[in-house]
Amino acid sequence: MYKLLLRPILFLFDPESVHHFTFKMVRILSKIPLFPSIFRSIYQVNDPRLERTVFGLTFKNPVGLAAGFDKDAKLFNELSNFGFGFVEIGTLTPKAQPGNPKQRLFRLKKDSAIINRMGFNNGGVTEAVQRLKKNKGVLIGGNIGKNKVTPNENAVEDYKICFDALFDHVDYFVVNVSSPNTPNLRALQDKEPLTELLNTLQSKNKEKQNPKPVLLKIAPDLSNDQLLDIIDIVKDTKIAGVIATNTTISRENLNSNPEVTKENGGLSGKPLTNRATEVIRFLSEKSNKAFPIIGVGGIHSAQDALEKIEAGASLVQLYTGFIYEGPKLIKDINKSLLRN
Repeated sequence: MYKLLLRPILFLFDPESVHHFTFKMVRILSKIPLFPSIFRSIYQVNDPRLERTVFGLTFKNPVGLAAGFDKDAKLFNELSNFGFGFVEIGTLTPKAQPGNPKQRLFRLKKDSAIINRMGFNNGGVTEAVQRLKKNKGVLIGGNIGKNKVTPNENAVEDYKICFDALFDHVDYFVVNVSSPNTPNLRALQDKEPLTELLNTLQSKNKEKQNPKPVLLKIAPDLSNDQLLDIIDIVKDTKIAGVIATNTTISRENLNSNPEVTKENGGLSGKPLTNRATEVIRFLSEKSNKAFPIIGVGGIHSAQDALEKIEAGASLVQLYTGFIYEGPKLIKDINKSLLRN
């Protein structure tokens, strides 16, 4: 129904406007009696064999919603009705910021892809915390970043603010230093500043009565030497794991209109499928499976998800695939996992 009826209509309009429209519609429908239970009956697959215990947390199924979709923690309860085992909110920054100028979101229909240069647009961590207090049992990841105006030498302070604010309201943290849409952010992926950042957060984490898992989200554009550095950093800082991968700045082998493909920003969707899986496999094999990996990037079918799990991912996340394929994709993946 989604791909045949809804998607063709939605794809006639500006992507960011459609995003806000669908948020409103899901919220409205979820307030109508019976609709939440109807969504759950159609899309959720409840089976104890789908449960996964990863970095000390129990996920009712291994299919999550990636960060960027519910940036401000406005719809996580409602989105969980579509069958997600967990929802990652953010990226959140200490202060609210508008993000980059519009238009900043572009569909590449021929490639089943999206280019975005949103720029961490969000209402700030404090507002999100108020919404997270209304959580109805959804397992939540908190993806944190720095404000655009914060220089890299002060970035650690921004991450600390978000960490402290979210600590009591999320189940795990994700340190985002891999978005291509905040100036100079990716420089924080270099070994020295990244080690300092993660060690600082881990020190704060250890001060807590019940420390939370801290993960690192990395770019797909890292070289093998840089990925080996990531393995060393995970070992040295003792963080819980890695999310592989964020969006790519590569524009190889695209079929869509060159006027669109040349837009600046991070590319997500099918063109990222193979590279994300390669990164997962490299990290898993070279580290001898030393830490959990959440696989994300170009998952548009159950087979795509299975390949990432076979490559070494413990969990997977959807974003662009969810937009192109609809919520049935979550059910398809979980059903396929049960069959396999």
